[in-house]
Amino acid sequence: RGTTRIDTPRPDPRDTRPNQQKNQISTMAESKKTPIRVLISGAAGQIGYSLIPMIASGRALGPDQPISLVLLDIPPCATKLQGVCMEVLDCSFGLLTEVIPSTDAKTAFKGVNLAILVGGFPRKKGMVRADLLKINGGIFSGMGKAIADQAHPNVKVVVVANPANTNCLIAALNADKIPKKNFSALTRLDMNRAKGQVMDKLALATSNDVKNIVIWGNHSKTQYPDVTSAQVKKGSSDWTPIAKVASEEDMKFFTGEFITTVQYRGAAVIKARGLSSACSAANAVGDHIKSLYGGTSEGEIVSMAVWSNGNPYGIADGLYYSFPVTCKGGEWEFAKVPTTAEGQKLMKATEAELLEEKKEALAK
Repeated sequence: RGTTRIDTPRPDPRDTRPNQQKNQISTMAESKKTPIRVLISGAAGQIGYSLIPMIASGRALGPDQPISLVLLDIPPCATKLQGVCMEVLDCSFGLLTEVIPSTDAKTAFKGVNLAILVGGFPRKKGMVRADLLKINGGIFSGMGKAIADQAHPNVKVVVVANPANTNCLIAALNADKIPKKNFSALTRLDMNRAKGQVMDKLALATSNDVKNIVIWGNHSKTQYPDVTSAQVKKGSSDWTPIAKVASEEDMKFFTGEFITTVQYRGAAVIKARGLSSACSAANAVGDHIKSLYGGTSEGEIVSMAVWSNGNPYGIADGLYYSFPVTCKGGEWEFAKVPTTAEGQKLMKATEAELLEEKKEALAK
């Protein structure tokens, strides 16, 4: 075990700079910002590999934010990780000050400002949910302890690996020094999927003409994609509530087939592609981070699975539940939006699943 360093290109023996400088792949002399240290776990996997360019290019954290990148994966993936690092070098990202590959989760989080936890144990044939929760519980409890011991005290943690909400809970409960509010789990993929469905149904120009769709609850088949607060732009019009643009037939779709389409979209991708979502998942992580750090626009809300304590919707405390939020400078706040009686039933159904997952995950 230990840190696997990049071994290409071969170092020049005449170069007397410190090793850390030798491992720098470019600098941002014109930027006065301090580099943010970002860790991606599962970096040699499909989502991690797809996510690296979105982080290293500045799309997620800003075009003038230098980045120190830590790429973490398990020891059996060390050779693949070395190949990923070669490609990162070959991309010559102008914002990347260094890339540090590691196969040691106990040391990789040192000084990390943003940890993106993509790596987890996938569900395999014959496994029941309790098996998956137990295995990932061990992984994410260890991650949480390592984050608390080594990361920056105000580290932000984004959990992607499924079951994302409960993996996030386990990591947060084991990171006793880090505020629970600093952890979040990815439901932006579901939000983006929902935006795509609205764009297609209403024949909008792009998905940028849709905003304020809410994903409630768990990143699972019980999630509730909700268009009650959604707004759209059609042609040169201003933002308009979806109910004023959609036909009666459209609204039947949005309270029926639309919900199940979003809920089962991941399974549909696997059936069609033979592999789980990777590009769209990585894209959603980039969007999540961009909103969290760059902030939401005036009148805009986004969906994130966040610490439920103090929420205004009657959802139980002690969960990572997807809510509508606004963001600014790495912090989020609950957004208050209207709900319907039928919607509240769906919100409570996905809450019940999260409570059951919590019970199973914490069972000794």
